[in-house]
Amino acid sequence: MEICGFQRISLIDYPGKIATILFVSGCNMRCPFCYNTNLVFKNYEKLHVYPEEEIMEKLGESRKFIEGVVISGGEPTGQKDLKEFIIKCRKMGLLIKLDTNGTNPEKLKELLDEKLVDYVAMDIKTEIEAEKYKKAMGVQSGQLFKNIKESIGLLLKCNIDYEFRTTAVPGLVTPGGLVDIAREIKGARAYYIQQFVPGNNLDPEYGKIVPYELEELCDACKTITNEGIVKRCEVRGT
Repeated sequence: MEICGFQRISLIDYPGKIATILFVSGCNMRCPFCYNTNLVFKNYEKLHVYPEEEIMEKLGESRKFIEGVVISGGEPTGQKDLKEFIIKCRKMGLLIKLDTNGTNPEKLKELLDEKLVDYVAMDIKTEIEAEKYKKAMGVQSGQLFKNIKESIGLLLKCNIDYEFRTTAVPGLVTPGGLVDIAREIKGARAYYIQQFVPGNNLDPEYGKIVPYELEELCDACKTITNEGIVKRCEVRGT
């Protein structure tokens, strides 16, 4: 795999576990609010590509105090040797958390069926409506939208831990829209609402956007919780 980012220890990215985070390059989306632009565009002038041997060595050194590996990006399911890399990690006794945008349901199904992942976190960019989603993901692709809906269905039926999460970007999703998303994933084990952080975004105009107040997001979360739409809903703030 083309790993271009490495964080040896994280206490928050894999719920309940101490994990190492690996960031892979490349993504098939162009979300205007994305802040991992160097990874998305494979800007090698500002990226360090880690040889796989070095990563495996680092994981071996950390094995005494980590429980799992978070594979993030970019979009990990675009890596042709993702499965083989996961198998190597599992042979070390490490749990695997996969972060994905849900556009590759075929790969996701393979990993689920072969019990190669222990936790999946899938981003839902906005309400699950084609035109809104195309704007949020920055790609005019009806097929990707269909793939995303298929991936949602796979996770809702799977037997492992998973979460859906939405970054609440003003102009792309409203607080009411967050409730609508929750209704589309009714019965989900966990749905996290994340406060948008303006900064070095793919579209510079998004760096000027004022985020929603946490209170607004918490109100949406309360509605979702009170209606019992999903099993767990929380807000992740800055």
